[in-house]
Amino acid sequence: MRRQLEGSRAVAEAVARCRPEVVCAYPISPQTHIIEAIGAMVRTGAIERCEFVNVESEFAAMSVSIGASAAGARAYTATASQGLLYMAEAVYNAAGLGLPIVMTLANRALGAPINIWNDHSDAMSVRDSGWIQLFAEDNQEAVDLHIQAFRLAEELSLPVMVCMDGFILTHAMEEVDLPSQAQVDDFLPPYSPRQVLDPADPLSIGAMVGPEAYTEVRYLAHLRQLDALEAIPRIGTEFAAAFGRDSGGLVHPYRTEGADTVLVAMGSVLGTIKDVVDDQRDVGIPVGVVGITAFRPFPFAAVRAACQGAERIVVVEKAFSLGFGGVLSSDVTMAGAAPHHLVHSVIAGLGGRPITKAAIASLIERARRGEVGSLSFLDLDEDLIAGELARMAAERRSGPVAENLLRDLASAPHRSRETGRA
Repeated sequence: MRRQLEGSRAVAEAVARCRPEVVCAYPISPQTHIIEAIGAMVRTGAIERCEFVNVESEFAAMSVSIGASAAGARAYTATASQGLLYMAEAVYNAAGLGLPIVMTLANRALGAPINIWNDHSDAMSVRDSGWIQLFAEDNQEAVDLHIQAFRLAEELSLPVMVCMDGFILTHAMEEVDLPSQAQVDDFLPPYSPRQVLDPADPLSIGAMVGPEAYTEVRYLAHLRQLDALEAIPRIGTEFAAAFGRDSGGLVHPYRTEGADTVLVAMGSVLGTIKDVVDDQRDVGIPVGVVGITAFRPFPFAAVRAACQGAERIVVVEKAFSLGFGGVLSSDVTMAGAAPHHLVHSVIAGLGGRPITKAAIASLIERARRGEVGSLSFLDLDEDLIAGELARMAAERRSGPVAENLLRDLASAPHRSRETGRA
């Protein structure tokens, strides 16, 4: 049934149709509306046989999820940004224990400085934790990925993190096709746990492992991740057959046939990039875009195939590793997507900065002229940077720079920023 819904509400209703048995979460923007809606549905009985656990922190939320899943319950939680960092120890434990927990990550920038708007820094901080990470392009895909996530998690006995851009998706109102309870029941089998904690039949989990077996444990965890490279597209194909739309999978190429320039990205920015690609194609410029849905495990072969034939690869990413560079672009490079060409990493949208069609169009133009380096920053305010660098050279001091930048902006509020400069 098609309805006009806020993204958070749509995800909450999709999760409800997956019949979770334990939901535990701690509110943090921009995830709050999801758990508020689920909590209300549990209270009114709209979700049957489900316990909603109010916890005192995000660490507790993941800890309760671990306990519930280990005891044999279908478990769900959600978080964002600093909340994910607070539960990081338990996030690694959930993956190490092979528990099929599903979690929504409403992507948001990390502090300091404090920033509540969207980028992908939080997801990148736990990319090596052993969780499957799926990125939604729009709210319809966010709904669909959650339904697939429970199926995937329980088939592989691995936790799955569904990433959706904070505010851009979580708080956006758009038309979404919400499947019926009967449709979800047909697609998602009743939960059959691989283990159930039973006092009458005790067992231990989370054993201490020394050097004699730790490498083998981690290697087997890696193999289980690789199993997802087959399961994700297969489950996506089955979903498409059951629901009549193509959601999920590993990657989604768009107008890459004959493209000399291919952009690669994840999340909601793909909608903007696709609009620019359409405009460019209308005037005969051969560009395309590859959207990556499965970031972990990383689909090396699928990315390589999707980018085949391109003269240049431009990765637009909403996070980067300080002192190193682009994270997503490093994976794309390792995939051999451009074996004879440089992969260009363009950092964009940090802390919620808008990524405009004009900026993307300018980026494509400059990339095709060979004017984009291996690492650049879209729409960087170079005057603001120069002012702070001059201060740092004139006076040695410790401490943050954010306050200085805010004062500079306040003193010149009408200064224009060159759109699209990288």
